[in-house]
Amino acid sequence: MTAPQPQPDPEPLPDLADEGDRPSITETNGTVARFEMAYQPEPSARHAFGAPFWQHVPAMIWFAFTLGVAGAVVAAYRMPGSALYIWVAERERAFPPTVLAFVVLASGIAVLARSFMRGVIVHKEGLEARAIVPPGIPRVRRWAWAQIHRVVLDDRGVMLELWTGEYDKLPTVARSSDLSALLEQLAAQHGITVTRLEDLQN
Repeated sequence: MTAPQPQPDPEPLPDLADEGDRPSITETNGTVARFEMAYQPEPSARHAFGAPFWQHVPAMIWFAFTLGVAGAVVAAYRMPGSALYIWVAERERAFPPTVLAFVVLASGIAVLARSFMRGVIVHKEGLEARAIVPPGIPRVRRWAWAQIHRVVLDDRGVMLELWTGEYDKLPTVARSSDLSALLEQLAAQHGITVTRLEDLQN
């Protein structure tokens, strides 16, 4: 066996302190270095379309009435000896006026909140429709994109044709044109047929 040969000493690292301003990569190659993010933030995948204003009017009227009832009870107790106090506080009733005013006001708030829950929500999994059915019961219906065979659009609203052969009409919304444009775009992405009907009045 032969003895291992000694290896030469590695060359010392160059002293970069005396080189001054070194040219950058972009100056050498004449291009601008670009860095791209591996993750691009996704735009909002949830779009809510509320009911038109005229559908909120009855709830607003009832809420204003309940607010007036509660305000009258509060004002009556602040004016003892007045005709309003005598009519509110001194008459015999099954329930105290304060309890009755609280119940009435709570019902007004509930009706108003329920009214603003109407509408259509579009998200990445499908559609969600929120409506109020007689006698004032909220109803929520959901459809996945895979359930929808065709989207029928016209100036009055949107109707869904399902793969089962059933038809479901979406509730009327305030921004119906924006909803139609969004559904038309998403339907094309999911391979869903879109039919746009002509206005019958034209």
